[in-house]
Amino acid sequence: MNKIITVGREFGSGGRELGRRLAEILGCAYYDREIIAEIAKRTSLSETYIQHITEHKPVIPFPIHTGRTFWAVIPDYGQNVQKEQHDIIREMAGKSDCVIVGRGADYILREQKPFRLFVYSDIESKIKRCQQNESADYEKGETLSEKELRKRIESINKARADYYEFYTGQKWGAKENYDLCINTSNCSVKALAEAVSRII
Repeated sequence: MNKIITVGREFGSGGRELGRRLAEILGCAYYDREIIAEIAKRTSLSETYIQHITEHKPVIPFPIHTGRTFWAVIPDYGQNVQKEQHDIIREMAGKSDCVIVGRGADYILREQKPFRLFVYSDIESKIKRCQQNESADYEKGETLSEKELRKRIESINKARADYYEFYTGQKWGAKENYDLCINTSNCSVKALAEAVSRII
């Protein structure tokens, strides 16, 4: 059976970098945004739309009142995207040793017993890391004040928690759902990756 490492992470904690560095040290495959690209190929949906679906729990249909009550009929692309994502993650994990970042991979692959990491940090470290990182998840060239950045970080992490808890029934970031929780506050992600690789 392949060695599988999954990385759940708070936005701004450096979890993506930690996962990438771990894959380099261990000499194994690394999957993150590649999953979105593969879903886009299989569904003909845009990567931006898929990214939105895979980071937000679905909106529950609601009745519309216009004299009579009826249910809004909206195409359920979300269900198809989730199925594709599950299939792709299982396929990738079946190919070779790998590190998979986010997307509930720890739960999807639970039968394969992956080594499950969760990466977090204090808000000050998240803000500092986002300010230094040009590839942060907001529009290129967009400049946010510290207050706006704090709000964006909190919003993204709330969406991740809601998504994870909706699809897994488990609490995002709860220590009992992971093999190792890593606090990156004021730490070098490179040094942490080397230490974690030795543990693994």
